[in-house]
Order: sequence, then structure tokens, then C-alpha cells
Amino acid sequence: MTDKSDWTGKVGKSWAHEWQRTDRSFGPLTSRLVEMARNDGFAQALDIGCGAGEVTLKLAEGAPSSRVTGADISENLVEVARQRCAHLDNARIELADAARWRAGEGEAPDLLVSRHGVMFFDNPTAAFSHLLGQASPGARLVFSCFREVSDNAWVKELTSVLPKSDGPQPDPDAPGPFAFGRSARVKGILEDAGWRDIAFEAVDYPMIGGEGDDAVADALSYFLHIGPAARAVAALEGGARDDAIVGLREVIERHHKGGVVALPSAAWIVTARKAG
Repeated sequence: MTDKSDWTGKVGKSWAHEWQRTDRSFGPLTSRLVEMARNDGFAQALDIGCGAGEVTLKLAEGAPSSRVTGADISENLVEVARQRCAHLDNARIELADAARWRAGEGEAPDLLVSRHGVMFFDNPTAAFSHLLGQASPGARLVFSCFREVSDNAWVKELTSVLPKSDGPQPDPDAPGPFAFGRSARVKGILEDAGWRDIAFEAVDYPMIGGEGDDAVADALSYFLHIGPAARAVAALEGGARDDAIVGLREVIERHHKGGVVALPSAAWIVTARKAG
């Protein structure tokens, strides 16, 4: 499980180091998310948990007369995002917790967007309520999040090679990558926070883990740094760790075709609106 403190430390550093491969893994989902975010146009956008800045970058490049602010709590990711957006006069990256972010004078966003950045709020209802208060009347909310673990074959397959845990199962609603997997829960959170016209689009897409001349090695390296297997494998020692890595390679090889390693992934794109 990943919590907010992780993003300001080791996890944030890992994601900052792996931003190219992470952007690649989200490819088709990002395209659909940005398409939906652009649908009605916008003047001021806030990218919540902007990470290494891909969505901020795409929105700003596609709407040069609009302004886009990306906010993230990881100094490492913010540094990368600022470098990527440095050539754009209409993009700004802030080191900030979106749950406490405040719009400047005349900068209330009419679009709030996030690629997998909203599932880590300690108190999601309070966070979305705060963001509603910062948004302009009629503002749109568009974000992506993973559906439930049971819908994401890539998680089940990658973690199937790990030793079974005898400890208590984690709370599926605790802050983390799959906290927003159940649409009924997400709808309740947004309604309680004051958002309206809430809708869900299911997106099934190939998560690209590796590609190129040695796509299997590329994917193995990536999944040993990012994702649900990375931390678990790092905690293993000796033969158990070796066995897990062999198992991961076997899973990856099953999904290798034509120089690409792609695993089935399932997400929601959630849309909502602030009353006008």
C-alpha cells in the first residue's frame, strides 16, 4: 500500500526516475483522459497529483490561450514536471497537496483533471469538498483511477509469483492505487463533497511494460521498480527473491508479442461537475 508520506520519499524518487516508462504504461488511458478533459474547452485547469507532468504538458500544449497548473507533493516529480513544461508560458508546476491547494486571484479552475492522482487522499470527501470550493461555478472534474484489483489482470498475474502472506488483508478502501476501484464508493464520496452529474466510463487498455529489442528485460526492470510487485520483491531475500524474479519473468514472457510486453489493465474515467 502506498500512502502520502511515500510520495515525498522513496516512492516519489522511483516514479521520477521512471517517468518515461510510466507515461508509456498509461499511453491509451492518457489519450482518452486528455480527450475528455478537452471536450468543452477550459480557461484555467488544475492537474491534481500531476506527477511528472504529462497531462499538464498535453493540456497546455493543446490550449495555448488557457492556463494549466500542475500540483504534486513529491519534490522529485515536481522537478521533472517543471523541466518538461519549462518551454510553456501557460503551464506552471507547484509543490503542493491538492487537498489544501488554493487558487490565486482570478485563477479558479474551470477544469480539474487527474491521471491516477486522487486515490491517495487521507480524507477524500474533505479533499474533493475543498477542491469544489476552489473551482469556478460550473467547473468540470475529470479523473482516471484503477478499477478493482479483480478487474486488473496485470496485478493478479504479477503478484501471483510472490509468497503468500498469512497476515491480515489490507483495507481495500485505504488510500492507495485501488482505493477508488468501486464506482459506488467513488460516487458516494463525490456526492457527499457536493459534486453533481457524476458519471463513469470503463476503459480497458494494454499496460505497456516493455518494448524494443529486449522487451522482456525492459518490462522486468520496470516492474521491479514500479508497481505492486516491486516493494514485495525488494523485501525478499536469497532464494525467495530469486524465485519471485524468475516467476515475474515467466509472467512477462507470456505477454510478450512482437517486441512489446502488454498486460491487461482496467480503469475508470470519472466525470463530475460543480453547480453553476
